[in-house]
Amino acid sequence: MKLHRGAKGVRSLRRFGAISAVLFKHGMGDVRERLLGPRIAVEREGGEEVFSKTGFPSPRRIRLSLEELGPSFVKLGQLMSTRADLFPPEYIEEFKKLQDRVPPIPFRDVKGVIEKEVGRPLGAIFAEFSQESVAAASVAQVHTARLFTGEKVAVKVIRPGIAKTIRDDIRLMYFLARRLEQSFELGRVMGLVSLVEEFERVIFRELDMLIEAGSIEKFGHNFKGDREIHIPKVHWDYTTRSVLVMEHIDGIKLDDVEAIKAHGIDPKEIALVGLRSFSRQLMKFGFFHADPHPGNTLVLPDGRVSLVDFGITGYLDEEMMREIANLFLGYAEHDYDLVMDALTDAGLVNEETMDVAAFRTDLKDVSEAFYGRSLRHISVKDVYDQVMHLVLKHRIRLPRNLLLLLKTFIQTEALGKILGSDASILEVTKPYARELLQKGYDARSMMKNIRRDANLMGVYSKTIPKSINAILKAAAEGRQRLELRHSGFEELDAQLEKGANRLTVGLVISASIIAGSLVLHSPQEVMHFSLNFLGMNKVALTAVLGVTGYVIATILGVRLIISILKSGKL
Repeated sequence: MKLHRGAKGVRSLRRFGAISAVLFKHGMGDVRERLLGPRIAVEREGGEEVFSKTGFPSPRRIRLSLEELGPSFVKLGQLMSTRADLFPPEYIEEFKKLQDRVPPIPFRDVKGVIEKEVGRPLGAIFAEFSQESVAAASVAQVHTARLFTGEKVAVKVIRPGIAKTIRDDIRLMYFLARRLEQSFELGRVMGLVSLVEEFERVIFRELDMLIEAGSIEKFGHNFKGDREIHIPKVHWDYTTRSVLVMEHIDGIKLDDVEAIKAHGIDPKEIALVGLRSFSRQLMKFGFFHADPHPGNTLVLPDGRVSLVDFGITGYLDEEMMREIANLFLGYAEHDYDLVMDALTDAGLVNEETMDVAAFRTDLKDVSEAFYGRSLRHISVKDVYDQVMHLVLKHRIRLPRNLLLLLKTFIQTEALGKILGSDASILEVTKPYARELLQKGYDARSMMKNIRRDANLMGVYSKTIPKSINAILKAAAEGRQRLELRHSGFEELDAQLEKGANRLTVGLVISASIIAGSLVLHSPQEVMHFSLNFLGMNKVALTAVLGVTGYVIATILGVRLIISILKSGKL
């Protein structure tokens, strides 16, 4: 979905007035002037700087403004907090403080959404329904209920009218992003319009409960029969675009270590379960839960771990999975050549646009400080900060799923530390990485790749003739012009011409020698004339011509030999 980006796409001028007031309130009158119109005043509260050293508005003032502008802008700020490849660290730290907490909507509105979406009265769907929400955010809120089968379920409901509000806010975001790029050089470098495009894609996925339900189903399939991980069941009969009904998980939050111990469960083993699960998601399935904070990760009484809230997930294609596996193995085995090859294959290292030698040196300096340390003695957050410093320094733009992956690493590390784990992430992931790389060379995988390539060749064999016909037809009708150019042949032309000239001279020399010999040895003589030279009284014209041919052949032969000797190609 692409919303209209122009100023005309903003329906309400009152929203402009609200933004203007918010910018004024937080001491950014000059920013307001650049974005929204003529200057009214410039404020400075308590001597605090309005602009950071980057020339961009200060991090704290941006964060306060986003909070006051409402849920859509708070979610945009949360997305910005994951883009450490775009924003300096001080901005990232401020954006992480943004909290997506809003008052819950009244029960009557929740009831109205469910009945409209499912097409049945609430009492005909649920035997019991809690009117109090257990969680409320800007996009949706969650209630508990019980089906007539007796099964307890969690019901996630999209807030009514939120889609229209977000659409209007996104139109405004496009307008402001474009103005920020025009007004601030840093805004252009960051690509704020592209950031809004990314936000538009992400937020509308969150508004579709069918997408989240599909993600739960996919995780359930991936971990079917697993003894360590439990994935809740989706009740598709009651799930729609705005309502998600799923199995309710009664478990212990992962940060409640004492309660975990009270059930006779070893917290360190739970941390290993999490690490193994994450490794499988990355290197076996290519599909990972990208928000594993304590509220979304529960420990069941039997020691299994259950993941809930699948609103944020990430995908990796087979090629990226192999590159990440090589990256893990490179670090685990202290092989920086393998690390650099993996980064290059992933398209993150470009020899034409960056100093690869300097990047390799910086990467090694960063990595050596953390090598061989366990999870208890290493901070993935520190590693992440160091890596992001390299990304900013060498101007590397990371794909969204890779950023999601790095963010998930930080959260996974945080959970491991809460549980007191001393495991090494690299050591846990190493066997999964090896298995993935070996899988790429087994017979089944090779046959799969051969079949895929054969299918592609079949498609190309059908489309290429049509494409060539279309090109030739357009050229024949004068709509296109085919032009062939060659370059780099000038030296070859000169060498060919020189060789042909030498061959011609050689033929002339041979002809002169042969002709002279024939004339001198001919018994017939033509036109005698008297000549008193070296004792000769008369000479025939045929003899003169023969001698002349010999002389010419000799001179040309000597010059040709000298030329060949000078070229050094005798």
